[in-house]
Amino acid sequence: MADNARAKKLADLIREVVAEKLQRGIKDPRLGTHVTITDTRVTGDLREATVFYTVYGDEEERASAAAGLESAKGILRSAVGKAAGTKFTPTLAFVADALPENARTIEDLLDKARASDAQVRQASSGATFAGDADPYKKQGEDEAAE
Repeated sequence: MADNARAKKLADLIREVVAEKLQRGIKDPRLGTHVTITDTRVTGDLREATVFYTVYGDEEERASAAAGLESAKGILRSAVGKAAGTKFTPTLAFVADALPENARTIEDLLDKARASDAQVRQASSGATFAGDADPYKKQGEDEAAE
């Protein structure tokens, strides 16, 4: 079993090689400039690598990019093998990254919270205290009141 530092270095190398090959080496029109490699993870035994990617566009472009990545898997794996120089080249699995959808969901929730805060701020703008402005008794007030 390889150490974590070696797996991390191999994952970084795979990410760079795959991104470079997608940008300059693959002529598939489904893999144009729409595909971005976001992260790569390698198992502890360095046998399998998971490559996370995002696609700029609609659902149809995402499906065609997934098919293009699947068809280019062999070319990408051989490019990784040449660059890595290891005894065994890890198998590549491409997974669509859920990061953009998660970020969009968080942004929507933050917008709702901002709108709710604005409503509370607007409702409380002309409000006054229910009792005195300073409800705490101070020393000397008890004697003055008697």
